[in-house]
Amino acid sequence: MPRASVEDTGHPLPDPDPEREPTPTPTPALSPLLLDHRVLKSLLGAWALAACSPEETLAVEDHLGDCGSCADEALRLREAVGLLHPAESLDLDPTLRTRVLAGCLGRRPPRIPVPEWAAPYDAEAARLDALLQDIGDAEWHAPVRLRWFEGDGPTSRRTTVAGVIAHLLTVDGLVASALGLDDPLGDTSPKAAGPAGRTEAYWRASHYPPTRSVRGPWREQSHNLVRTVAFAGGGSGRLAVSYGDFELPLRDSMLDRAFECWVHAGDIANAVDYPYEPPAPRHLHKMIDLAARMLPGSLAERRRAGLSAPPVRHLVPAGAPGRSLRLEIEGSGGGEWLIPLDSPGASASADHEVAHVALDGVEFCRLAAGHVSPEEAATGQHGDRNAIHDVLLATASLSRM
Repeated sequence: MPRASVEDTGHPLPDPDPEREPTPTPTPALSPLLLDHRVLKSLLGAWALAACSPEETLAVEDHLGDCGSCADEALRLREAVGLLHPAESLDLDPTLRTRVLAGCLGRRPPRIPVPEWAAPYDAEAARLDALLQDIGDAEWHAPVRLRWFEGDGPTSRRTTVAGVIAHLLTVDGLVASALGLDDPLGDTSPKAAGPAGRTEAYWRASHYPPTRSVRGPWREQSHNLVRTVAFAGGGSGRLAVSYGDFELPLRDSMLDRAFECWVHAGDIANAVDYPYEPPAPRHLHKMIDLAARMLPGSLAERRRAGLSAPPVRHLVPAGAPGRSLRLEIEGSGGGEWLIPLDSPGASASADHEVAHVALDGVEFCRLAAGHVSPEEAATGQHGDRNAIHDVLLATASLSRM
């Protein structure tokens, strides 16, 4: 073991003995070099880069107090040196993990690769886990408000950071059950319950409010989900996952869970005042694509519930072209989608386009998460106003607890 400092032993320090203390040797003062103006001016570049010797530095700085032209030149050189070293953010690049993994896998591909459709969930769960690693014990009880859109208006539910992770744990359990893994609710799982019902059941069954201990089960379950779909192979993506009142194929369900993981990580980051960036562009594009593919069904569901105006004409036969809206997503993960308006079974057609909506990618996702209302979403709109209004409401209706 290394020797401990006497100051760390707890014993009193010895009294200093003035007779035994060495007399400090005075440091000799530097004398400036006697150099002419031409030489001193040639040293300005090295001085700006802090590359001069102590004697040369003293000579240059003495000269700058007497020579105005050299002082101006020295100031310009110092500013130029500052431009060579721009200030960098201390926050890690959000794409760093993806780039490092891509580089490693490019050199040595995995024996059992994760399917492409499961990669967004793998990345978002890892990012959230890194955020949870950084927060303190008290912050697990910071208040968080879960927000979503219901009917024609927003709604919310108050919980804590630990409660959000418990919510993700129970809803991810739907995917775990479909894969034959253990359900985190166990015997208390309500039959045919959706995400909200399962979350409320978990919260009620807890004797105490969730604490940071919920991170362990959620982390283990997320690893098991990724590992299981990797071993199952890409063909498992067609497996149906029940959400109570609707189903999604496993490949879409994993995208849905990646989206929820990112959204709720943002809720947690806001609660603990921590920066959090959007997903990698290719993952964000997949999430936007899932929401765009679910919009026709959301429109039909709102129409059946009397929350949306009926189409201006009779429903078109399945597969036939009908009225369409062009959804243009700008920025990271963007693209264009044609949304059929008359029926989920109708074929979208550019020839029957009646409206055009442009939205930023992150803003569209916030709308789909119920974090902004259709009126608050900044959009570029052109065409049938009723169709645009219905599509924006249907997008907000994709959100849930």
